[in-house]
Amino acid sequence: MSVVPEILAANERYAAAFTNGDLPLPPRRRFAVLTGMDARIDPAKILGLEEGDAHLSRNAGGRASHDALRSAIVSEQLLGTSEIIVIHHTDCGMLTSTDEDLRRRVREPFGLDASEWAIMPLGDVEQSVRDDVARIRTCPFIPVDIPIAGFLHDVRTKRLHQVV
Repeated sequence: MSVVPEILAANERYAAAFTNGDLPLPPRRRFAVLTGMDARIDPAKILGLEEGDAHLSRNAGGRASHDALRSAIVSEQLLGTSEIIVIHHTDCGMLTSTDEDLRRRVREPFGLDASEWAIMPLGDVEQSVRDDVARIRTCPFIPVDIPIAGFLHDVRTKRLHQVV
């Protein structure tokens, strides 16, 4: 059964009470967040954000992929953010597979070559935070003076630990 009727009803309730239609395009708190897509994480809640506060980008593993970098560049260059936060988390699904395993899972049922896909699994989650912060920091389209911080989010306690 589709979730579409349920989410449309929830959206109708939300829209009926919505009063922030005049929020400006640039985020009020001038920062962007890159984090994972895990359903146990609500970035707005763990960071104390309201609508309009920050840009949120999510992908598998919260990795600084090409598209995540594209979003960071747009956020900073076009929409005025001046800080970037990277958040990975404990118990991540991207810790359970390798690039080759995930490519095989695509190749077998679909009969397609997935070798061009960068799945970007995680090995050591704290090291992956450091790697992604470094990847953003060395992106030639992100100014060198933009602060970039990395964190590990514990999905059980909801606490953030800064990764240096």
